[in-house]
Amino acid sequence: MIVSTAPFIAGQRVAETKGQTFGLVVRSRGLGGNIAASLRSLVGGEIHEYTQLLEDTRRQALDRMIQNATVMGANAVISMRFDSSELGNTMTEIVAYGTAVVVAPDSAAPQPATE
Repeated sequence: MIVSTAPFIAGQRVAETKGQTFGLVVRSRGLGGNIAASLRSLVGGEIHEYTQLLEDTRRQALDRMIQNATVMGANAVISMRFDSSELGNTMTEIVAYGTAVVVAPDSAAPQPATE
């Protein structure tokens, strides 16, 4: 599956628009992770516990978005974005969203030279 943050994919044309697709994940650190992160925040610097949590959550949201687009019959997602928000004081919501489309090679696109 091709996923692009641009509204197009070079060398491809949108043959069909399937509609909006998204993947949503809500996560919370466990008590131990929150304590470790709180202690680390006292001295400053990157809080690895939260960085890893958010990286994993973004990957999972992206995977869910791709699964939804596949079910819709798409072979690409264009204009993909991430959004996040806090739920309460302990949970983070991450959503990956975009437009599920079917793309096909663009016959008007320049073709690579062959020798």
